[in-house]
Parts: sequence; structure tokens; C-alpha cells
Amino acid sequence: MRLADREKTAERLLKSSAEKFYDPEVDIDWSAPLVDGLFYIPEQRISLYGTPLYESLTPEQRIELSKHELASIASVGLWFELLLMQMLVKVVYNTDPTSRHAQYALTEVADECRHSTMFARLVERIDCPPYGPTRHTHRLGKLLPTIGYGPAMYGSILVAEEILDRLQREAMNDETIQPIVRMVNRIHVLEEARHVRFAREELLRGMSSLKGYELPYQKWLIGYVSMMITRTIINPAVYAAVGLDVREARRQALANPRFQETIRWSGERIMSFLDEAGLVGRPGMRSWRRSFLIG
Repeated sequence: MRLADREKTAERLLKSSAEKFYDPEVDIDWSAPLVDGLFYIPEQRISLYGTPLYESLTPEQRIELSKHELASIASVGLWFELLLMQMLVKVVYNTDPTSRHAQYALTEVADECRHSTMFARLVERIDCPPYGPTRHTHRLGKLLPTIGYGPAMYGSILVAEEILDRLQREAMNDETIQPIVRMVNRIHVLEEARHVRFAREELLRGMSSLKGYELPYQKWLIGYVSMMITRTIINPAVYAAVGLDVREARRQALANPRFQETIRWSGERIMSFLDEAGLVGRPGMRSWRRSFLIG
């Protein structure tokens, strides 16, 4: 995995950001009507798809559940982007602000501000609660900008971004999905490609300079944060919206082979990269297995 020059990469990303960016307040018609009968995420990606509980739902309830799961995914994505912005600002705080590297990090913060606003507007538009993570995970998340650094910090960013990216790439071309959702997905996918390139190169640079005694902590941290991401992407409260018992629905979702496969599928590319980079292994393996990102 050859590394490009950091400043040259940042220069290219800055140019790309200037040439192609979106303003969700301008580029999305938030007043456009929702279309009856269309899902909000692909049906096969609904966490309960294929379970006895899912079979008990009416077609209307299935669409309603897809809407609330989208609201959970969007609001959890917003929550993680807030953590990402804090971590990027911490990087800039300790970096020469005249460098292109620091300036691109600030540009990415600006992108993420727009994305967070876009996700918030989407949740508002579909008239769902901003579920976000569970209360316990929300509290734990406050620690990440403090304890996260180096390859595990960038790796955690990549796990969240690339899981969401693969889900959105599939949905943005799916005509069974609401048009406004497809547009949000399209904007996020196009702009996240730059962020992924930046984070992947920074992770590899961090690995090349990592001291040996730091590696176990880095492996543990990225495994734990990845488990936190995949376990919280669907807030259990969504099941109450269609009249299901929350505890039983959560149990069936976590045990659902189709949902586990969705998580593995969405994380295939990033897991291959992290494994090759040397970040997948003990002492993080218990968390990786619980995350469903590996079998």
C-alpha cells in the first residue's frame, strides 16, 4: 500500500472539494412530497427482514419500520460525525494551520457540518424521532475524542463512513426507495469519497510510525468502537413505532442471519483494508466478532 505525499494528496482533495460540493439547503427540495408505497431503506436491509416478527407485519408496517430505521441510521450517523469533527479539530489543533493537510482537515469539518444538517433535515422531513444512539452509547461516545488517536482514530472514522457508504450506494440506485432519500444518499456518497481517501492514507502513515507497545491498544480500541457502531446503528426504540415488543424485536434482530450478513457485507471493503494494515487481531477480536463485521 504505497503512500502518496501528504501535502500533494491534501492539495488534490482541496481542489476537488472546491470544484464539487453540495449545499443541502439548496440542492435538496425538502418540500417534495413523499411517495406512497416506497421504502426508506431497501427491504432486505431492514434489521428484522426474514424473522418471524417481520412476517407478522403488514406491508404498511414494513414500510413504516424502514422509515424509522432510516431515521435511526441518519441520526446515529449525525452523532458519529459530531465525534469525527471533534477528532479532526484535535488534529488541526496540533498541526501547522498553513499546511494543506490542516486546511483539508478543516474543509472536511465543513463538509461534515453540512452532512449533519442534511441528516437532521431528513429525519425532520420524514417525521421521525432523532433516535441517535442509546443513552449508554451516547455517554461512552464522549470519551472517543479524548482516548482516540492515531490509526485507531482514523480506522474508527473509516468503519462508520464506509459501512454507511456501501448502504447508501445500494439505496441511491434503488427505485423502490423514496426519491428524497436517494438524493441525500447520492450527495453523501459523492462527498465521502474524499474523506475516505484522506483517512485511509492517514491511517497508513500512523501505522508506519506506531511504536510496538501501542499496537495492542490500537487494535482493542478500533475493535471496540466498531462494535459500538454496528450495535447502535439501529436504536431498539424503532421497533415500538410499529407496535412490536422492543426487547423481543431487538433479540430477533441481533440473532437474524440476514441482518448479520448485511453488516458483514457493508463492511467488506474496510475490513479487508484494516486487516491488511495490521489493525485486526487480538486483543480486539471479541469485539470484532460481536460487531458482526467478521464471522
